[in-house]
Amino acid sequence: MSAVDWAVLGAYFFVMVGIGIWSKSRIKSVQDFFTGGGRVPWWLAGISHHMSGYSAVMFVAFASVAYSYGLTVYVWWAMTIGIGVGIGAFVFAPRWNRLCARYGVASPLEYLARRYNLPTQQVLAYSGVLLKVVDIAAKWVAISVLLKGFTNVPLGWGIFITGVGTLAYVAVGGLWADVLTDFGQFVIQAVAGVAMFVGTLLWLGGVDSLWTMWDRLPEGHSDPIAGPVTTTLVLTFLLVKTFEYNGGMWNLAQRYMSAPSGSAARRSALLSSALWLVWPFILFLPMFAAPLIVPGLSNPEESYVRLVQALMPPGLIGLVLAGFFSHTMAMVASDTNVITAVVTRDIAPVLVPKVRRLTQRAQLAFARVTTVLFVAVSMTIAIVTGGQGFVLKVVVDLVAATMGPISIPLMLGLLPWFKRSGPLASIVSWAGGIAVWAVAKWGFADVPQAAVVGLPLLTSLVLYVGLGLVRPEGDPERDALVDSLGASPTGSGADAGEEERGAGEHGEVLA
Repeated sequence: MSAVDWAVLGAYFFVMVGIGIWSKSRIKSVQDFFTGGGRVPWWLAGISHHMSGYSAVMFVAFASVAYSYGLTVYVWWAMTIGIGVGIGAFVFAPRWNRLCARYGVASPLEYLARRYNLPTQQVLAYSGVLLKVVDIAAKWVAISVLLKGFTNVPLGWGIFITGVGTLAYVAVGGLWADVLTDFGQFVIQAVAGVAMFVGTLLWLGGVDSLWTMWDRLPEGHSDPIAGPVTTTLVLTFLLVKTFEYNGGMWNLAQRYMSAPSGSAARRSALLSSALWLVWPFILFLPMFAAPLIVPGLSNPEESYVRLVQALMPPGLIGLVLAGFFSHTMAMVASDTNVITAVVTRDIAPVLVPKVRRLTQRAQLAFARVTTVLFVAVSMTIAIVTGGQGFVLKVVVDLVAATMGPISIPLMLGLLPWFKRSGPLASIVSWAGGIAVWAVAKWGFADVPQAAVVGLPLLTSLVLYVGLGLVRPEGDPERDALVDSLGASPTGSGADAGEEERGAGEHGEVLA
């Protein structure tokens, strides 16, 4: 890192903090803090959805897979997400938006108390919050590993710097700061990603190396299915990511909720889907070529750091590192905002009922304090347990353990085809999915990765649907809620999501 690189990185943090401070003027209520008041343009929501879907883990753990096995990492990860988000554009995105527009909810879990009951909402809320604390800790570790590789900054200090930098804007500007910094970060990482892409092509000998380099790479690196990746794993990931990236990861539901209408939410999802199918391939290309540029690495997780050092001149190294930060800070900021929403709107009012009676100003202060505490806890976990092996273990294992069981009742509860599934089905499906994960992970030796990832979600899905058929729990009030999330019956062209946003009274009904 030269002085120019440090200047570029410093300027990046300065701009991010500046956006956060500017966004504060747009925050007048809790709805503004958590959902942007439903005024986020569809293209901005789409870019933010994409940026909030991955972090610097991609440049550590996934770079390792690309270095060792090649093209397959794009197929089983980025491509499955792109297809899954495209499916969700028509199934889930408009319903999330209408839920926010018609009932004034500020948290993706806020509707669960009425769709099922309060215990169901609390079980999903607590398990999801615990997951996200550790998940974000893994992301602090990932970006700190990269920072250490470039600058020799100790892991703990890297976590502290990144965490405080993120807090400086997300605790002040809420979702508006989040989506606007996502856009700024998208521009930065686009420049950095293109610079790496071009640098790789120049090193390899020109544009035609896009086709010719595969013959020079180790055998199997051009295969879409290679190494530990199987067709079953790809299909399993497609199922998991369809739920996860359309609302199972709560922060991504917020992007749909923040759009002006249901049709705008659909467009934002389609934009995100297109970005997922195209942009990661550009980012991955240097990783695919890494065995040619930096051969013989004993630790493939360091491959992208070594690539940048080999290909980029001073100044651009700082820009690429800023691009790493942009991914992690985008994802962590959005996770932090939605977890704060869940704690503020779903957990705290049950523990301390007087929270419901706080003024708008007091609710905003409470939300900001919760944001600071959540980030502080996740940073502490990252510092205490940090390490390269921790990164991939947490991201894959814990998400597989709980994301499916949490997302099944949350996501299918929005759809009219599953109105027969009620509180019992939701709790049993959640518990059954986690139990199956524990057995698959620790009960048997040599369980395929596809089983560890997919069985929890499939178990939850079967239990949720099966109990709905065997022991239906239909209720007129619940059915009316689900039916109200359908398209506007007027057919006037003004999507139901364009209705005036509730100021909070409907949210009280749902809670």
